[in-house]
Amino acid sequence: MRFATSVLGLAATAGTAAAAVSAANSGIKGFNYGAFFLNQAAKQQSDFEYEFNRAKTLSGTTGWTSARLYSMIQWGTASDVISAIPAAISTQTTLLLGLWVSGSDQAITNEIAALKAAITQYGSSFTDLVVGISVGSEDLYRDASGEVGLSGQQLINCISQVRSAIAGTALEGVAVGHVDTYDSFLNATNSAVISNIDWLGFDGYPYWEESKPNSIGDAPERFYDGFNKTLALAGDKPVYVTETGWPVSGKTVGQAVPSAENARIYWQDIACSLISRGVNLWWYDLQESQWGQADPDFGIFPAGDLNTVSASYDLSCVSIKPPFQ
Repeated sequence: MRFATSVLGLAATAGTAAAAVSAANSGIKGFNYGAFFLNQAAKQQSDFEYEFNRAKTLSGTTGWTSARLYSMIQWGTASDVISAIPAAISTQTTLLLGLWVSGSDQAITNEIAALKAAITQYGSSFTDLVVGISVGSEDLYRDASGEVGLSGQQLINCISQVRSAIAGTALEGVAVGHVDTYDSFLNATNSAVISNIDWLGFDGYPYWEESKPNSIGDAPERFYDGFNKTLALAGDKPVYVTETGWPVSGKTVGQAVPSAENARIYWQDIACSLISRGVNLWWYDLQESQWGQADPDFGIFPAGDLNTVSASYDLSCVSIKPPFQ
């Protein structure tokens, strides 16, 4: 989840006819899943299975059968395959894979090693579940902010390495891409990244956009302003929503007040409108506070046993408001 204004994620597919078909929006619904809990303990296969299965049995809504990951590597290891992969296989959860590429030149090498190992170890049981691969997450934004990130050319190099790594494998025609801020791609230095991707994914958080009116009443306009700018940027490429949500608790940012009531309104206005349009959507998120308290907390469920605690707000879609144009 991201703390910049007008935030978006960009991802891509290989430029084959088969990939172009697979890149089209098809109404995928899922959540973002981190590799570790708030106490820094790595999630194990049983943890991911528990989360994936709970997502499939939500009251008031159905079809949440996809997971977006941020890394291919098991937390705390150099390049072991993340345990979310066998968990996805056992629960038949589709995957938007993520490769974390910032920090050092070794990062992309280790991520590719884990990706190749997963292909070899799990074969089609794994590859048949993959709906896309995201190379990096907000690396351009962090680089421009003086944080640990990547330049546009460095990112393009990573994308090229991933495409080469999956060439000749069952993932050759699968979406390959990147997640970053919308403003980063307006920068001419970074715009070349767009020509190396095949579909775009938008991350939108009106909650963080304190430089603009961002109350819960303003949230649909804030969200769709960024989303529609992304559509224009994408041209004929499909746009997915890879992250969005509203916190149930935390500090007030600008006019944005975290609460279960406001999170419910945001779900109704944003999640339900995206679902009605068949836009691929990965919500942030199912449960953020576990073995610790997130601040702010974007989780639908509070801390505790997912099969015991109740959702913080209603997930049904009562009516659909027309999206801002």
